[in-house]
Amino acid sequence: MNRLAGVTSPYLLQHADNPVDWWPWSPEAFEEARKRDVPVLLSVGYASCHWCHVMAHESFEDETVAAYLNAHFVPVKVDREERPDVDAVYMEAVQAATGHGGWPMTVFLTADAEPFYFGTYFPPEARHGSPSFQQVLEGVVAAWTDRRDEVAEVAGRIVADLAGRSLVHGGDGVPGESEVAQALLGLTREYDEQRGGFGGAPKFPPSMAVEFLLRHHARTGSEGALQMAADTCSAMARGGIYDQLGGGFARYSVDREWVVPHFEKMLYDNALLCRVYAHLWRATGSDEARRIALETADFMVRELRTAEGGFASALDADSEDADGKHVEGAYYVWTPAQLREVLGEDDAAFAAAYFGVTEDGTFEEGASVLRLPGDVGPVDADRVADVRARLLAARDERPHPGRDDKVVAAWNGLAIAALAEAGAYFDRPDLVERATEAADLLVRVHLGEVARLTRTSKDGRAGDNAGVLEDYGDVAEGFLALAAVTGEGAWLEFAGFLLDIVLEQFTGEGGQLYDTAHDAEQLIRRPQDPTDSATPSGWTAAAGALLSYAAYTGSEAHRTAAEGALGVVKALGPRVPRFVGWGLAVAEALLDGPREVAVAGPVGGELHRTALLGRAPGAVVAAGEGPGAGAEFPLLVDRPQVGGEPTAYVCRHFVCDAPTTDAAELAVKLGG
Repeated sequence: MNRLAGVTSPYLLQHADNPVDWWPWSPEAFEEARKRDVPVLLSVGYASCHWCHVMAHESFEDETVAAYLNAHFVPVKVDREERPDVDAVYMEAVQAATGHGGWPMTVFLTADAEPFYFGTYFPPEARHGSPSFQQVLEGVVAAWTDRRDEVAEVAGRIVADLAGRSLVHGGDGVPGESEVAQALLGLTREYDEQRGGFGGAPKFPPSMAVEFLLRHHARTGSEGALQMAADTCSAMARGGIYDQLGGGFARYSVDREWVVPHFEKMLYDNALLCRVYAHLWRATGSDEARRIALETADFMVRELRTAEGGFASALDADSEDADGKHVEGAYYVWTPAQLREVLGEDDAAFAAAYFGVTEDGTFEEGASVLRLPGDVGPVDADRVADVRARLLAARDERPHPGRDDKVVAAWNGLAIAALAEAGAYFDRPDLVERATEAADLLVRVHLGEVARLTRTSKDGRAGDNAGVLEDYGDVAEGFLALAAVTGEGAWLEFAGFLLDIVLEQFTGEGGQLYDTAHDAEQLIRRPQDPTDSATPSGWTAAAGALLSYAAYTGSEAHRTAAEGALGVVKALGPRVPRFVGWGLAVAEALLDGPREVAVAGPVGGELHRTALLGRAPGAVVAAGEGPGAGAEFPLLVDRPQVGGEPTAYVCRHFVCDAPTTDAAELAVKLGG
C-alpha cells in the first residue's frame, strides 16, 4: 500500500500513485522493516529535481521493479526540503563513501536506520559502468540474505565514522582582519576574470560571497572586492542563467560562461540574489543592478507567491514541449523559427542578434537560451521592450513548469528580507506589503500555537516537521529586516523570540551550533554543518541574526552567542571562502561594530531612508517618533529630537556620535 496520499509535500505527492509501496519517513516504517526482516530503501529528492523525475519514470513507475521492491524492501520516500536533517546525515555518508553526492539520493539502511550501501541516480539498464537499478536491488538482497554479518559490519563502521567526525572551531576568538584578508585573497585566486564568478563548471550564483565582497568594500574601500562583485553580477544578469523575459534566476549554469542553466528556479536563489543586486545598486547606483533586483522581486511575487501570502519553493526545470513530452527547459528556449512566428522577419532577426539565438542553437535540438551577448551595438530601448513583451506573452501560452507549492520557513525568511529592502530602496511599498504578508503567514501558521517553528506548510496547513536551525536564523533575519523598514517593533520582538530558542535548543559548548534542536528526533548523527552552500548554513544565518539582534537590544547573551558561532568562520574563512560567504559577511558586520542607527523621526522620512541606504556592513536601523517609540525599539530610548527636527544617532556598542538632523551628514557617517 502506498502511504503518501495524505502528506503535504508536493514531492511525496508526485509519488503517491507509484506502484511502489512508499512510506514517509516514520518510526513505523523502520518497525515494519524489523518485523519483516528486510532492509529499508531510502529515496531522497525534491519536487523540482530533474533526475528525480527521470528515475521515478524509469523505475518507480515500472510495475516489475515496484513488485520486486515491495517484496524485498520497505521503501521510504523523503523530501529533502522538508527534512533537511535526514538529507544531511545520509548525504554526508554518501559523499564519504563515494566521493560525490546529489539527488535523487538512494541509500539502503538497516532497520536501525544505519546505512550500508549508497548511490544517487541509477539507470534502468546498466550503462557507462553504472549498474542498473534492478541489479543494485538484487545485489543488496543477496548481501542481506547471504552476508548479513558483513552488512552489519559495514553499517556499524559507517555510523562510527560519522559519529567520530568532529568540527574544528578555530580556537578562541572571532575572525579578524587577518582572516578576512586571507579569505579575500582566496576568492581572488578562484575568481574567473573573463566570465565572472568563481571556479569552473557547473557554476552556481555566488550570492553570499558577493555579499561579503560588497561589505568588505564598504568597510575598507577595496576596489578589487567591488569589481569582483560588480562584474560577477553583470555576467550573471546578461547570461542564460537569468530569465531575460520574465526575470528571476535559474539554479545554476552548466557551463563556465553562464549560457545554459539548469532551468529550475528556486525561491532561495532568487531571494538571495534580489538582495545582492539591491545592495550592489546601493553601492554603485548601477541601473542594471536596480533593474535585476526589481525584476527578480516581481518574478517572486508574480510566480511564486501563494494564495496564503507565502512564497512557494520552486518552479520545475521540466515542462511539456510542442509534442507533449516533458523536456528540460522547454518553457524557456527559442529557435529562430519560433521567433519569426511571434515577431515577424525583421523583429525576429533583431531579437536573435540581441538575445543570442542562433541557427545551431546554444542548448539542445537547435534551440537557444536567451541571453545578452553584448555584441550588437547600440539598440533602441523601446524596440527591446516591445520585443520582450511580445515574446513573454507568447511564452505564457506554453505549458508552464510545475510549481512546488510548499512554503519553507527559512526560504520565506530570505524572501522577506529581500522584498522589504527592495521595497524600501526603490520606493515600492507593494513589495514591503508582500514581505509583511509572508511574515504574517509564518507567525500565524508556522509558529501557530506551539511556539516553535514548523519547517513547512502547504495551502495554509502546517506540516509535521520541526524547524531546523536555518529556519530560525533566516526567519529571524527576515523579521529584523522588516522591523528596520517598517518601524514596527513587533518584528524585532518575534525575532528575539526565535533567537532565544536558538540559544536554548540549538547551542552546544564553545559556541558551536547544531542543525537540529536538543529535543528533535535522534538520527544516527546529529547534523551540524557550518558551511554555506546554496543558502546560508543554519550556523551562519543564526550568527548574523544574533549579532543584529544584539545591536538592536544591547543583549550581551546574543552578542556572545554570535561571537562564539563565528569562531568557525575564523577557521574556515581563509581556507574555503567560497563556502562560508555569509559567515564572512557577518564577520564584516562584527568588524564594523555593527553600527546602530536610531532615527528619532517619521518612518519613511528622509533620515530613515538615508539610514536604510547606508552601506556600513550589517548596520541596524530603528525609526520612530513619539513617547512610544522607545517601547518598540530599545535603540530609540532617550533619543530626543534636536530642535524639534527629525534626528539620527549613529552608535557602536551603544556609544554614539553627535546626533545629526542632516541627511547628507548621516549618509557620510554610514559610508554613503
